Amino acid sequence: MAWPRRDPSRAPVGDESSDMAGVRLRRVNRWLTEDMRQDLADLYTASCETEPEEEYRSRGREEFLSRLTGDIRRPGFAMVIAETDGLVGCAFGFPVRGDGSWWHGFDGALPHSSEQLTESDGVFAVTNILVRPHPQEDDLARRLQERLLAGHQASLGTTLVDPADHPTLNAFRSWGWQDIGEIWRPGLPTMFRVLVLPLGERTVERLEGLGHHAWTRWPG
Repeated sequence: MAWPRRDPSRAPVGDESSDMAGVRLRRVNRWLTEDMRQDLADLYTASCETEPEEEYRSRGREEFLSRLTGDIRRPGFAMVIAETDGLVGCAFGFPVRGDGSWWHGFDGALPHSSEQLTESDGVFAVTNILVRPHPQEDDLARRLQERLLAGHQASLGTTLVDPADHPTLNAFRSWGWQDIGEIWRPGLPTMFRVLVLPLGERTVERLEGLGHHAWTRWPG
């Protein structure tokens, strides 16, 4: 869900890559995001590059636009974009509702600290990170998610990653994200790994050294 990665063998080399020098990050509101829908869809297509068939790419584009529309409508939606002479990356998400609906479908028990932070509206979900192919794309993706989370009062970040996407999982873990289990989303063919990022020393302390008694279950 966050950060669709492409086949590494198709990564650009030499002067085929975009110049990332002087990349600028800035926040955009939901109305500007609406105006940028087609540019964001182009970015999504470029960031994936997994199948050459036009029909497959078109279907993926429409599915992305549908998911983007759903996210934009959520209260607190936020986006950060990266620009050089054009759009080269973005990250977006929304605050997790205090009713715990974000965790529905979680396999097993949820860390109790995550439950408490959710109830206090302290969790922000990063739902997508997109970056145009470039040798430094991992660094730009890290900067985007940091800027997105920095603009909120959240104590915990969360995101979902395809378990087969080992490069993305490894990247998030290298940035300090913790893997807490798997979750199932209706209509999707795979379970996702659930990652969380404690924001601030107090949250780090609450998530460290969790025992079996510190886990709970959400209904549903």
